[in-house]
Amino acid sequence: MKKIQLSWVLVVILSVVVAIFAYKFTAGAVAPSDEGRQAVLISKDERNALLLEMRTWLESAQGVLAAANSGDMAKVATIARVSGMAAEEETPGSLFAKIPIAMKTLGFATRGRFDDMAVMAEEGKSGQEISAYLADTMNNCIACHAMYTFVDEATVK
Repeated sequence: MKKIQLSWVLVVILSVVVAIFAYKFTAGAVAPSDEGRQAVLISKDERNALLLEMRTWLESAQGVLAAANSGDMAKVATIARVSGMAAEEETPGSLFAKIPIAMKTLGFATRGRFDDMAVMAEEGKSGQEISAYLADTMNNCIACHAMYTFVDEATVK
């Protein structure tokens, strides 16, 4: 009988530990900001990495648009892949615990959509179709910037 009780105690303890880790993964390190957005609390280096990622997405968006408008689908595919899921390897692992799940969802969806644009170009979709898809993809950027700001965690007391 004691073995059964001990098993249940272990199950409860492990469940609590898993729930804590799941909460940390989904909630992220956030606080309210004085401007109405959620402040994501990250280190200076993590902030720099995220800003570089966003600049890369912006450069890729401009490059895809220019190449799509000129009809250079091979260039569309090459440029779009720069911001696709493969680039996620360059994101510091420490960020995953700090970024809230909604922001992660938007980021992964955006990367996936850049991969989609590459496939669309390889499949011979028109520049107009790719440009429209990019325009829709940019709504992810707008949503994320509307919801989040980055704050150096060292400055928060």
